[in-house]
Amino acid sequence: MTPAHPVVFALTGASGAPYGIRLLQALAELERETWLIVSSHGYRLLATESDVRDLDALRRAVGESRFDRHVRVFDDTDRGAAPASGSVLTAGMVICPCSMGTLASIAAGTSRSLVERAADVTLKERRSLVLVPRETPLSAIHLENMLRLTRAGAVVLPAAPAFYNGPSGIPDLVDFVVARVLDQLGIKHAVGRRWK
Repeated sequence: MTPAHPVVFALTGASGAPYGIRLLQALAELERETWLIVSSHGYRLLATESDVRDLDALRRAVGESRFDRHVRVFDDTDRGAAPASGSVLTAGMVICPCSMGTLASIAAGTSRSLVERAADVTLKERRSLVLVPRETPLSAIHLENMLRLTRAGAVVLPAAPAFYNGPSGIPDLVDFVVARVLDQLGIKHAVGRRWK
């Protein structure tokens, strides 16, 4: 059996660090090779919302042995890294959480960072690109950028948890969104509860 191509996973500065951490945990638990890019604002977000102050703390939050086996970290300033090349095969990309600034830059095709370049490559290669914004309210500019990206082939999946499944706490709400992201990437999983 051929191993699956890696999932490119970026974490940027929008609120929603628990979604990003849980998604990274789930990918590692599923033994999916993951190429991780954390923006400078993403690291600030992890520290502010989850007390994850550096890469070692993120490794501990995910589980060090799983992280070391399944996660490869790239520097966001390295626009020449593997995720920046269309000839490198990947299983798609997710940005969770995705700031509106990152979303706007991808919509404009600016490619100023590795996150933005990897997303641009994902779109041009017609691979799955899942963006998980967490912003409210939304301006006309936000909505126009989301529409532009949707028309370009991306999936905009707002971090909007459901309540119909009777969540018993925040982890259930987080798992709902993470499960939807994994579904969009075509990854089989048992995260969260499905509607019955």
